[in-house]
Amino acid sequence: MIQAIQLTRRFDKLTAVDHLNFEVQKGEIVGLVGPDGAGKTTTMRMLAGLLDPTEGEVLIAGRKSAEDPDWVKDQIGYMAQRFGLYQDLTVDENMIFYSDLFGIQGAERDRLMAEYLQMTRMEPFRSRPAGKLSGGMKQKLALMCTLLHHPKILFLDEPTNGVDPVSRRDFWAILYRLVRDGLTVLVSTAYLDEAERCNRVGLMSQGKLIAMDTPRAIKQILPERCYEVRAPDQRGTREALSRLPAVLSAEASGGVLHVFADPSVAPETLVAPFAGATIAPIAPSLEDVFIAMIRREERQAVHV
Repeated sequence: MIQAIQLTRRFDKLTAVDHLNFEVQKGEIVGLVGPDGAGKTTTMRMLAGLLDPTEGEVLIAGRKSAEDPDWVKDQIGYMAQRFGLYQDLTVDENMIFYSDLFGIQGAERDRLMAEYLQMTRMEPFRSRPAGKLSGGMKQKLALMCTLLHHPKILFLDEPTNGVDPVSRRDFWAILYRLVRDGLTVLVSTAYLDEAERCNRVGLMSQGKLIAMDTPRAIKQILPERCYEVRAPDQRGTREALSRLPAVLSAEASGGVLHVFADPSVAPETLVAPFAGATIAPIAPSLEDVFIAMIRREERQAVHV
């Protein structure tokens, strides 16, 4: 349903997106994850046809976006980080306004509004101005407006950024329901726990796609082993471990360190110099792996 081929975008001397290649199949939820400045929003805008690529091309349901932009716009829904809700209009009035933009009126509009209001549990708030909704309810309203024209593909750019955990959970429950009904979703997020909910995840750093696979496969992608290190002097231990050639990364995680190290090195030798330190193997989280992969990218960049 979505295909990026050598997708690249430059702004003067800055390469925001650097030769991305990936596909999204029908009925998938695929997440793009990365820190601020990784290129997620620029990628989403190019895929949605809102920004022209410097190089490469986008295919939507098999058609080139550049050759058939009007047809592509009918197939997709795009929800930006700050969706253009009208704060003084009520929930109903916002939905009616967007229905008019899409040319949806009469019985069809009434049916869709009733269906989406029930799905999102927003019926009790349909007379409330958008400006007086909570962050989570604003996102639900934005999603309903995006869905009104029956898109086959949904682009969501950090839709739950700044939203409370309960509203984030509700939002994802809605996404799962939409995917069961045949929708294809590409979502960018800064939350690694949300990435775990995706069928596949693309890890982005400095405009590049450094990995794309299922969350389970990505957790197993590194040859290094992950260890939990406990030490009285956590900061000093971390700094010392980070300088060792056998250590890929050493990062604080709560009151412990998560360390990726060469499997050929006995773990006990890593912590031997630190009084009172202990080390034990653990299964890495997606966040652990992502940070370690970024550290690897940083090291490789230094040696180029």
